Amino acid sequence: MKLWKTKSTAALGLLLLTFTTACGNGSGQPTAQASTDSAASNKTTATAASTETASTETAADAKPAAGEEITVYLNDFDAVIGDMFEKKTGYKLNVVVGNGAEIMSRVEAEKGNPQWDVLWIDSMPSVNGLDRQGQLLQGWTPDNAGKLKDQFEAQVPEDKAYYPTGAHAAGVLVYNTKEIAEADAPKSWADLTKDVYKDRIGTADPAIAAPAYPFVSWFFENKGMESGEQYFGDLMKNGMRVYPKNPQVAQALTSGEVDVAMLQETNAYSLVNDGEPVKIVWPAEGAPGSVRVAAIQKDTKHAAVAKEFVNFLLDPQVQQQLIDEGDESYFEPSAEGAKTKPDREPNAKLNIADAAWASEHEAEIKQWFADQAIQ
Repeated sequence: MKLWKTKSTAALGLLLLTFTTACGNGSGQPTAQASTDSAASNKTTATAASTETASTETAADAKPAAGEEITVYLNDFDAVIGDMFEKKTGYKLNVVVGNGAEIMSRVEAEKGNPQWDVLWIDSMPSVNGLDRQGQLLQGWTPDNAGKLKDQFEAQVPEDKAYYPTGAHAAGVLVYNTKEIAEADAPKSWADLTKDVYKDRIGTADPAIAAPAYPFVSWFFENKGMESGEQYFGDLMKNGMRVYPKNPQVAQALTSGEVDVAMLQETNAYSLVNDGEPVKIVWPAEGAPGSVRVAAIQKDTKHAAVAKEFVNFLLDPQVQQQLIDEGDESYFEPSAEGAKTKPDREPNAKLNIADAAWASEHEAEIKQWFADQAIQ
């Protein structure tokens, strides 16, 4: 049995590779050297021609009728966001929910006839790739963009094609306290390559789970491609098990199938809140982060409502409500004024891979992981 990838995930992983080949190896220009702790170089995304932007903002920007509906593709918050937006604005959301692979594969399949108005997903590199393909509305600034914290303002591309609504740890270290004593628990990402953790590690599939690719991409950018392959190759040799999504990783951790997990932070804190025998470790070097961004389809017929929705997502009161009531409530809000969960690590350090770099290398990195599955 291959521990890297189960048969149940292989078909969907290959489907997503088809998407990332088109999206990650687009016609965009090469980007500047990325910084691992800053996404300022994200602004190297190509700027749209002003004539194209002007043609987009015509009839679709007319004042919308009461009760007008837009279609939003997302991978979280589906239980609350529709009611929140309708109560605030009177406009309705047709929410289409799926994991990262499902949503991005659907976007690719509909490329010739998009059925979505807004994409809201925690996979900024993939959205950056859509921008480089010319699929996103560019050149507009939401009123609430002025409320973005500096580190999130730096994530907005130069062409203003998408806006960040928050970021979370795509993976923290979590261990089962019944199986591992605190003194023996991993303290850093490098610790996972030690023999003591052989056949005891679990993580999510970067070809399927939306935050899993931002997680691995930071290692590849920070270490370099060759050293990134070496690191994950060592983990695979150490018996790392890969599950389709983070909830399956969490289940494996609590069932005893694995004893240590690289787990997305909301899933990690949920285990703690449920009284499971686990403990969270935030490595001193930081945790790879995933930025959730919102983007508008360039040919939407509902641009006014779509813009209203993106602006709504940047409202600090809305972000606070998502933290207080949402299903993915452990995250760093992008707007000044919103506060994180009180039990979240107060000194959490998120390392964000440069979106343009991660987008450019997405197909290559995912293909490398796919190749390991068949060896």
